[in-house]
Amino acid sequence: MSKENSTPIEKLFGSRTRAKLLNLFFENPNKSYYVREMTRVIDEQIHSVRRELLNLESIGVIKSETYDNKVYYSANRKHPYSHALNEIFTVKFDTTRERDVLKSGWDEYIRPVKNYLKALLITNRFPGQEGVDMLIIGDDRTKKLTHWAGVVEKKQGKPLNYVIMSADDFTYRKSVRDRFVLDILEMEVSDLIDPEKIIRSKDV
Repeated sequence: MSKENSTPIEKLFGSRTRAKLLNLFFENPNKSYYVREMTRVIDEQIHSVRRELLNLESIGVIKSETYDNKVYYSANRKHPYSHALNEIFTVKFDTTRERDVLKSGWDEYIRPVKNYLKALLITNRFPGQEGVDMLIIGDDRTKKLTHWAGVVEKKQGKPLNYVIMSADDFTYRKSVRDRFVLDILEMEVSDLIDPEKIIRSKDV
């Protein structure tokens, strides 16, 4: 790691991969990740990620759980330093390098369907938990969103439970307090792309 090109956070923690992982976990303290997902999100080599995961788990700041033969890692919110780390990694830095690592992924994903997609809600559904991983709102008459959802599923490297609705259908179902839609809206949200405030609208 070149010290000249390191961010202040990377210099503080002594490792670019370690800083990126801590950023990932403590900016998203309710979310869990498996190893290959992390390597893709933070754009680091898998051996570096595995090494730092062992280090971080050995001192207790992250924890691991196994679902469907995959090991998922998440922030240990009971660790004495959890609050301090959360404060550090939710600061809005002048340099957005660390935050861009986390936030640019969906921007890249939605680019091919930008003209068809109205809103996108990503949940923190754990494996085995009922609900959906993605609520996709937009124009799917040409099945472009259906095809896109399949591409996203392959890139994520795991099966995704998703539902696609038109904006009118979603607005109507929300207005009549459709149980399925309300259950989705009550789930823990990981990411939300909603420029027209279709999902967040309080008018219905």
